[in-house]
Amino acid sequence: MAGRTWGRWLAVATVGLVLAACTSGPVRRVSEPSARIQQLTVRADGNWSVDLRLENYSSIPMRFDAISLALEVDGHAAGTLVARPGITIGPESADVDEVVLVPSAAAKFAVAQALGRGEAVDYSLEGSVTATPDEAGQRVFDDLSRRSALSPAPGLPGVMR
Repeated sequence: MAGRTWGRWLAVATVGLVLAACTSGPVRRVSEPSARIQQLTVRADGNWSVDLRLENYSSIPMRFDAISLALEVDGHAAGTLVARPGITIGPESADVDEVVLVPSAAAKFAVAQALGRGEAVDYSLEGSVTATPDEAGQRVFDDLSRRSALSPAPGLPGVMR
């Protein structure tokens, strides 16, 4: 008789654990997003077209609402990349948003020199990204910082990657 009671208890406990596992679902992790320059194109009017790669490291989709990133090129303040992309990026994925920038004279000169010499140029981004994790409230990630370099793209005049 005791064996039957123990068996029933074990069956009930197993069903309870299975149901609890089903209701908890996958872990919903929200991580700080990232941004980097994928491509910088010097336009005919002297302005820059900056393809900004937005990266969502979260385990859930995130809508990128606003971007404000100070761009520095070769140690010169170039300007601030400001955009309202309004794009949703899936979990652990990335997408690109184009931002047009009227660069400072010093930054424009630094990029022109790098392109003319076929050399790389260092850049940094600092600022904030406002994003809304799926089914959650909007958040401002204001400690974004990225340092990298851009090199001339072979065969594409005025383009750095």
